[in-house]
Amino acid sequence: MNNISAAEIIQQVKFSGQMPKILEAIATRNKITAAATSAGLEVDDSELQAAADRLRLANKLHQAQDTYNWLQKQHLTQEEFEEMVYFSVLSGKLAQHLFADRVEPYFVEHQLDYWQVVLYEVILEDEDLAQELYFAIIEREMSFFEVAQKYIKETELRRKCGYRGLLKRTDLKPEISASVFAATHPQLLKPILTAKGVHLILVDEIIQPALNPTVKQNIVLELFSNWLQAEV
Repeated sequence: MNNISAAEIIQQVKFSGQMPKILEAIATRNKITAAATSAGLEVDDSELQAAADRLRLANKLHQAQDTYNWLQKQHLTQEEFEEMVYFSVLSGKLAQHLFADRVEPYFVEHQLDYWQVVLYEVILEDEDLAQELYFAIIEREMSFFEVAQKYIKETELRRKCGYRGLLKRTDLKPEISASVFAATHPQLLKPILTAKGVHLILVDEIIQPALNPTVKQNIVLELFSNWLQAEV
């Protein structure tokens, strides 16, 4: 593939419909660079080294030869690799510079979005059957997990007894989230009808949000992303 020209690469990008995305990425890069320069932000060698180490770890580049092979595959020189790492660190520093002091107010204003729930779910096609099973569970004629084992068709989900994991309010349909987050856990909800079917939901745990480092970082990145979309 060494005989492929730059013009051919650009043509293929156009043909694949990726040109608008590429142009937006370039404009975003230019905006970040200009804003960071205006703010007087700099990246020191220790920050670059730490970021490069994280990137190598993420791509399982444990040996020098691994890194060399990866650079070859990505058509990157060592200098371009360092520039890529530099820009990544600079972007993170700009995000913190612009929005670190807005995290707490944002968290308070949007706190409902950060509540989480652990739940189990069985989706049925028949509303009468769902009602029958609901009362069977309430009256302890069957357990929720017996219902899940019997009525969930998807193999992996059945093995997990309908376990949906840790979910945020935005992961659920509005008609479901309203009932879920009003529950007193653990609680079996009355059947809920949606376009997907009739949902039998066991709310196992509701987790109150905490402004931990991960949440702080996610908020900064969200605010930064919104800012970039408005600016570019």
